[in-house]
Amino acid sequence: QMQLVESGGGLVQAGGSLRLSCAASGRTLTFYTLGWFRQAPGQERDFVAAIYWSTGNAYYADPVKGRFTISRDSAKNTVYLQMNSLKPEDTALYYCAAVRGFKVNYFNPESADYWGQGTQVTVSS
Repeated sequence: QMQLVESGGGLVQAGGSLRLSCAASGRTLTFYTLGWFRQAPGQERDFVAAIYWSTGNAYYADPVKGRFTISRDSAKNTVYLQMNSLKPEDTALYYCAAVRGFKVNYFNPESADYWGQGTQVTVSS
C-alpha cells in the first residue's frame, strides 16, 4: 500500500506562485508514474502533470504548459509541482496520484492506483 500526502496549497493572487509537495511512502517508486490532478467545484477531476519516477520523463496538460513544472526528489520520496503565473482558473483541489508503469502521457483518474487527500489552491483575481 502506498500513502501520498500533499501539502503546499493556499491562497495566492493572480500571477503568483505556489509549490505543491507530495510525500510518498509504503512502496518503492522506481516503476511508478506520479501525477497531479485537479478538481474545481462541479467539475471533473482533470490531469495536470505527471512524471515517471525512474527516468524523470514528464508530461503536462495544455493549460499548464510553460507555467507548471513537475519534479521529484528521490532522497525525500517527494514529487513537486511548481506553479508559476497562476490564474484564477487554476483554482481547484489538487490531488497527487500514483500508478504503476510508464503512463506519463495517458495518466487518467480511472487508472490511478493511489490517491492523496488533496490540497486546496485558490487564486484570486
